[in-house]
Amino acid sequence: MEKVIIFSAPSGSGKTTVVRHLLEQIDDLEFSVSATTRPQREHEVDGADYYFLSENEFRRRIQAGDFLEYEEVYPGRFYGTLKSEVQRIWDLGKAVVFDVDVMGGINIKEHYGQKALAIFLRTPSFEELKNRLEGRNTENADEVKKRLDKAEYELGFQEKFDIVLINNVLEHTFTESESIVHYFLKN
Repeated sequence: MEKVIIFSAPSGSGKTTVVRHLLEQIDDLEFSVSATTRPQREHEVDGADYYFLSENEFRRRIQAGDFLEYEEVYPGRFYGTLKSEVQRIWDLGKAVVFDVDVMGGINIKEHYGQKALAIFLRTPSFEELKNRLEGRNTENADEVKKRLDKAEYELGFQEKFDIVLINNVLEHTFTESESIVHYFLKN
């Protein structure tokens, strides 16, 4: 099954929560672990949540052509998808699920075309996004502002995705995302 499902969203929209739910509910899915240069958070596991790389190592792997896509999201803060990760999942006979930033999602969709389903997840309002980012207490005020500025920019790219899913009531978002993914996998 050479299909990919892309979830992209501004930071704080709930894409990781939705993706984790889908992985628990649908056996034919496998999560694509992204690589990043951002600092590892206390609860995160290298190789499970992200492949945590130094900036120098990330740049070396870019030069080696190891990435399907990558982006310097903030200065010195890279995120990307290793080609070997997609192939590993396809070799298991599963569809790849991506939890990536908006530009990464666009790049992956362009690469895979009809093999890809690109879903843009968003909050019902920008104010709600701000509340979620501030409420999770994982970044300082400057980092929250950077994420909000980036989110404002990213919202302008919704139309490049196959589906825009508004994450208002989480249980409804779970149900809707399951239906969307099941339909894509069967067709």
